[in-house]
Amino acid sequence: IFLCKRIGSILGLYNFYPIHIYLYVCVCLLIFKSLIGRLVIGQNGILSTPAVSCIIRKIKAAGGIILTASHSPGGPGGEFGVKFEVANGGPAPDIVSDKIYQISKTLEEYAICPDLRVDLSRLGRQEFDLENKFKPFRVEIVDSVDIYLNLLRSIFDFNAIRNLLTGPNQIKIRIDAMNGVMGPYVRRILCDELGAPANSAINCIPLEDFGGQPPDPNLTYATALLEAMRGGEYGFGAAFDADGDRYMILGQNGFFVNASDSLAIIAANLSCIPYFCQMGVRGFGRSMPTSTALDKVAKVMKVPVYETPTGWRYFSNLMDSGRCSLCGEESFGTGSDHLREKDGLWAVLVWLSILAARKQSVEEIVRDHWTKFGRHYYCRFDYEALEPRTAYFIMRDLETLITDKSFSHQQFAVGNNIYSVERTDSFEYIDPVDGTVTKRQGLRIIFSDASRLIFRMSASSHVRATLRIYAESYEKDPSQHNKEPQAVLSPLIAIALKISQIHERTGRKGPTVIT
Repeated sequence: IFLCKRIGSILGLYNFYPIHIYLYVCVCLLIFKSLIGRLVIGQNGILSTPAVSCIIRKIKAAGGIILTASHSPGGPGGEFGVKFEVANGGPAPDIVSDKIYQISKTLEEYAICPDLRVDLSRLGRQEFDLENKFKPFRVEIVDSVDIYLNLLRSIFDFNAIRNLLTGPNQIKIRIDAMNGVMGPYVRRILCDELGAPANSAINCIPLEDFGGQPPDPNLTYATALLEAMRGGEYGFGAAFDADGDRYMILGQNGFFVNASDSLAIIAANLSCIPYFCQMGVRGFGRSMPTSTALDKVAKVMKVPVYETPTGWRYFSNLMDSGRCSLCGEESFGTGSDHLREKDGLWAVLVWLSILAARKQSVEEIVRDHWTKFGRHYYCRFDYEALEPRTAYFIMRDLETLITDKSFSHQQFAVGNNIYSVERTDSFEYIDPVDGTVTKRQGLRIIFSDASRLIFRMSASSHVRATLRIYAESYEKDPSQHNKEPQAVLSPLIAIALKISQIHERTGRKGPTVIT
């Protein structure tokens, strides 16, 4: 949803319940009062999060609202969230969110269109009277894909990708839209524009409840794609979350590319993308829990890396100031300064561009990367739907434990492995642009061999919490690159479980999701 000033505003809808068209108008007017005179809505109520960012920037909107379940279960009984995007097309910083909340407590009235009936399928402008406050109140329905597609055309060599998908040495691809918003984008861009067969795309009909499955692109929930890729018929596979900002990459036979490796490999191959050949590379950004694989690439390329809290709003400031060209998070979000949001389809087109340029398989590209830069064994344990007080006290006690002086330089022996604590902290970020300080963004234990354990809590809904444990271990020796991540990381996980006592304190026997 995009919001503009009197001279023009955009509303990009995502969910499909008719009542939401009223909610959108009310939300817009609640926030902007008399500033709103026009809404711009995606055709059939569809706009991906990257498309929202794209259109905000294209028409110079004052901001936008996205109503979405993101990668959570949807439908009338599922999750529902409101995301506000500011004028740069990125997530609202904390200061804006706080201001909106303060204003909401002082509102005395708002205007509505009680008889508003918008035909979301018909492109063009429709005008309405809004209780004499605006004459007229304009609603504009725009093609959901066009503006975003034109941006992608300016970034990539579409001919090279088209030849990869249709030429004599073409590869077969499998793309899973997971019944979210990405179906129209996949069909229009990958199939119609770039020539992939129509049956390459699955689950492309947007459904209110995403077909009853969480639209989360990982090995736990994207099982249809994983099984198809394991058959060996397809050379490249990808899945998207419900609003199109997250993605997952699989190679032939189900070869999994974790999000941190994907970010680092994209960084190492930016010369395959015309946009970066023209614009250059100024710096990289990653969230603190993301593996340090990106750092190894940045060191070779001699560009800075900015380590931020989780949340794309921190990258937006870096990109606006010209410090950062590429950034990403371990939660399958990657993007560049072409927008101010993570962009799943952009990341997939980057991978297809790399395949076209290097003429190698996904697995060959990943293994070559490990040989050159070393392998970062990495995993994330998600304990979802925890009672918030329990999660809070686990994190509180952990912070007390690891920040105590006696914990520093402590050693942990697990089997034949000995891990020596080098430093610990509660992660704090100072924005290099405006000096804003963000505290308590996760607990870190860094060992002398550069292995890391990270604990972080996030809200998964308004009543439950998610506690995440991240483990990372670096291996330079190529002869040691073929091990299973869980086997390599099991000693670190054992340490994490021991000091957190998460199973004992929650009654859980294991994590909800392992990535």
